[in-house]
Amino acid sequence: MELKGKVAIVTGSARGIGRAIAVALARKGANVVINYAHSEDEARKTEEMCRRYGVETLVVKADVSKRDEVREMVQRVIERFGRIDVLVNNAGILGKALRPMKVTDEDWDAVLGVNLKGAFIVTQEVLKYMKKGKIVNIASIAGKDGGTVGPHYAASKGGLIALTFNLARHLAPNILVNAVAPGPVDTGLISPEIKEKLRKLSLTGEIAKPEDVAHTVIFLLENDHITGELVDVNGGRLMD
Repeated sequence: MELKGKVAIVTGSARGIGRAIAVALARKGANVVINYAHSEDEARKTEEMCRRYGVETLVVKADVSKRDEVREMVQRVIERFGRIDVLVNNAGILGKALRPMKVTDEDWDAVLGVNLKGAFIVTQEVLKYMKKGKIVNIASIAGKDGGTVGPHYAASKGGLIALTFNLARHLAPNILVNAVAPGPVDTGLISPEIKEKLRKLSLTGEIAKPEDVAHTVIFLLENDHITGELVDVNGGRLMD
């Protein structure tokens, strides 16, 4: 897909991986919809970074776990641009790092509500208007190896991987669906001590930057012969 002039929604793009993806899309000439749930100030910073590339932007507040808010967001995109070509389901929360017996119903519902149900809700609402395009879901190494955060997070990302495969089968050939599974990513929230431990687990000797994930997303969007694929970005920490 040629990204120049296309319209892309990136959920959870106020900061971190989502911001890097939004900026990478803008650099390619795509018009970007920047979604956030809480931090408008950060979302506006993302918008400013995207506009440096001369593209159009739209900043929309919406909790992806709430269908009415998602529906309103998608409607605003259609009113503004008249089309949706790309969806990147990036919005996600870690939740508390808990052992299985410590996870409450509220913990479970909150994480699954954003990370898995939210991605499905956004996809459903976008598919009402997307007739041909690309979808990329941001999963996690935790969806493959269980991770260290908690069973609710691992289940949400494992479910997102399975959802990716299901959507790829049902939506081809007009809509191609893939996923990226990052390992630890340096979003500025990791302490130097933890960062050093994570480096030692990576064959590259480093942990990923948000731009590494964004680069992989762009690759999947630009390639028209990949669907139903999960691309690992973990520095060799986990090999299939």
